[in-house]
Amino acid sequence: MAETKIRVYGYRWCVLGAFMFLAAMTQLLWITFAPITGSAARYYQTSDLIIGLLSMNFMVIFMLTVLPSAWLIDTRGFFPAVGLGAAFTAVFALTRGIFSANFTVVFISQMGIALGQPLIVGSITKLAARWFPVNERAIASGFGTLAMYLGILAAMILTPILTIRFGMERMLLIYGAAAALAALVFIAVARERPPSPPCPVADEARSLMFDGLKAMLRNRDFIVLLIIFFVGLGMFNGVSTWIENIVRPRGFTISQAGMLGGMMLIGGILGALTIPIISDRIRKRKPFMLLSLAGLIPGLVGMTFALNYAVLLVSGFGFGFFLLSSGPIGFQYGAEITHPAPEGTSNSLLLLMGQVSGILFIFGMDMVKSPGSGAMTGSLLVLVGLTCVSFALCTQLKDSKARL
Repeated sequence: MAETKIRVYGYRWCVLGAFMFLAAMTQLLWITFAPITGSAARYYQTSDLIIGLLSMNFMVIFMLTVLPSAWLIDTRGFFPAVGLGAAFTAVFALTRGIFSANFTVVFISQMGIALGQPLIVGSITKLAARWFPVNERAIASGFGTLAMYLGILAAMILTPILTIRFGMERMLLIYGAAAALAALVFIAVARERPPSPPCPVADEARSLMFDGLKAMLRNRDFIVLLIIFFVGLGMFNGVSTWIENIVRPRGFTISQAGMLGGMMLIGGILGALTIPIISDRIRKRKPFMLLSLAGLIPGLVGMTFALNYAVLLVSGFGFGFFLLSSGPIGFQYGAEITHPAPEGTSNSLLLLMGQVSGILFIFGMDMVKSPGSGAMTGSLLVLVGLTCVSFALCTQLKDSKARL
């Protein structure tokens, strides 16, 4: 039998770029209302918590659809899965924009967009395995994760600006048109796999999804990683959802809240651009996860107590840099320590933990806020404690040096 030719194609960056555009729009649509919670509540004549549910329903739907989505990614491939997710995203983003004055339609549209999210964000490690050699996969995962951060950054900065300038209805319509464009670009540009694989075929041999799932749940290091992701992603989802409520009691405006969210994401973007590259080059994952967990604590403390706007922004930057740079490394570490289980399954399970904890953290932070001022100081201090616990657990992990 002829040996399969191995080749790395430059077109891999086009495929990754099309995916990044779509992933960014998915996350922008998810977190649209977070930086304008108070304004949206007044516009729709409802409470802050109900507006928070517009973001939270993504997490609920993710929990219900994550395993079917992972099965589709691993059996049919990332292109059919992401293509279906792109269709959900485009159609329901447009209905959300066209019928933006009707809160019921907006809520249903958010649920429709949420159906596409696990198909898109759960596919990044599968795309990396299809198109990239082993020594570039953390970088590819880093760029895919970077796109998600860029989408959230865009929402944090642009949503208040667009809402003030154009109003709620036109802002949502602009986002709908952009989402439809992203879906069209992905379908036109992306392909399932290159003509020749980027690494030996034996390296890509993967078990069936449910066999891999059972093996993962017997893997001690992967269980610990699930716990760390439970805290890390839950913290990110909770802080992102309540970003305005966190700073409002200290006198900061919605524009300043949006800028804080933006600084978190700028820090995360710089972290995702640099840390995974270093991790790939020295072929280690664990030290960078430990660094991230330790490094985010000062930023989280600063966001909890800062009264000065500049200090608040610096704290948000540090928090985002360390927390969000750990995501792509964690995803790739999970794929490596669970080989030959499918990449889509490990990726989706890690994201699932973040959705479960995101719901718990969002409700928990709302329940324990100060009755009079609405301050969330106590909630944020609990997050500091949970981060310390995660750091202690991370010290017990074994690095994935064998796979590297």
